[in-house]
Amino acid sequence: MRINSDPRLPQSDDVKSLKTRIYEVHRDLANQINLASEGYLRGSSNATTAAPTTGVYAVGDFVRNSAPAELGAVASKYVIHGWICTVAPLTFVQARYLTGN
Repeated sequence: MRINSDPRLPQSDDVKSLKTRIYEVHRDLANQINLASEGYLRGSSNATTAAPTTGVYAVGDFVRNSAPAELGAVASKYVIHGWICTVAPLTFVQARYLTGN
């Protein structure tokens, strides 16, 4: 889900439709902020199943993994949380979390 950057408000003098549209825009904005701040994948619009191979990214840009799974050998298993750009525009390294398993 992405926040609409041009939410088009009614141009008429109808106050009721203006209030309804402002309510809808506020609701969508609050939902997106809450999902992102609480760490829900639905709050991230750039989640993928692999590191990006196209596009333009800056150093420090982070792309979440939309299909995390426990990987690795016993006693050193990990989950790939996502990928971080270390050299622009397309050099990414895995951001891994050890699971303790």
